Amino acid sequence: MLPIKDDNPTTITPWVTYAIIALNVAVFLVTISLSPKGATLATLQYGAIPAVLFGHADLPPQLAAFPPGYEFLSIFTSMFMHGGWMHIAGNMLYLWVFGNNVEDAMGHFRFLIFYLLCGVAAALGHGLLDTQSQIPMIGASGALAGVLGAYFLLYPKARILVWFFWVFIFYVPAVFVLGFWFVTQVFNFGSGAGGGIAWVAHIAGFIAGLVLIPLFKHRNVPLWHDGSHAPAFGVYRPGRPGRKARGASTSGAGVPPWAAAYEAERAAKRAAMKRDRRGPWGKETPTGEDRDTSPWGRYQPTAPKPKPAPKPGIGVPKVVRLHSDRDKDDT
Repeated sequence: MLPIKDDNPTTITPWVTYAIIALNVAVFLVTISLSPKGATLATLQYGAIPAVLFGHADLPPQLAAFPPGYEFLSIFTSMFMHGGWMHIAGNMLYLWVFGNNVEDAMGHFRFLIFYLLCGVAAALGHGLLDTQSQIPMIGASGALAGVLGAYFLLYPKARILVWFFWVFIFYVPAVFVLGFWFVTQVFNFGSGAGGGIAWVAHIAGFIAGLVLIPLFKHRNVPLWHDGSHAPAFGVYRPGRPGRKARGASTSGAGVPPWAAAYEAERAAKRAAMKRDRRGPWGKETPTGEDRDTSPWGRYQPTAPKPKPAPKPGIGVPKVVRLHSDRDKDDT
């Protein structure tokens, strides 16, 4: 199941996501331009080696890229290195699809810190599995897994266009796509599939994203959002003038960014109803009629109109009696 795009617009330009993708591509192009020996040396120097990180081994002085005591910096350099075209293509595709919305939910600087912290958690999770391992770990998969975990909690109902079994293309809820991805990582780790892939780093990064997203997202961004303009859950109450919503800017009449489009659509509908004299605005009051002129005046009770005088009847004219003393029934 390969994601292609999501139906979830953003309110800001995800510059940090673009910069991370560009940096990963640039580092990869430099790496493949090296000789096989040079690429191997770069992986040893800048990859995250668990035995070096946990102090069980040291690189030879001629290979050490960082001064003694700063070997932990290899965790950050390893996030921007990849081992092949499929490796970087898959990671950057996932980051392109899901990274922009997560950055939109927390802002540029917070997203950068969040991304790096998820990468650190992924590297440590992988290293703790075998602290004696001398195999370097490279790739953005761990940090990317944190982005997927954040998206899972933020927009589980957002529609994701996926390429299924390389044949079918259709929309699937994000909770299904990302849940399937996480279950696949756990299954592959348990079955021992793909011995050269750091499955635990993926799992640890995803869990780190789930844990960190409530701390990094903007206060006015709700969790378990449905991906539409109107929030599924949140503290903002639409149509309440005079009260500033939590997290809203001083300009914009107290409307938070994620509800601005919803309020604009709501105001357009009200303007159309008022223009067409529909709903509470109704029709204009006839001249001379004493009625409430407020928008809700058409719903006020009115005094009953007087009934018109009955019209004179048409029929047999009344018969005048000439002899009033005779029987009344005798006509």
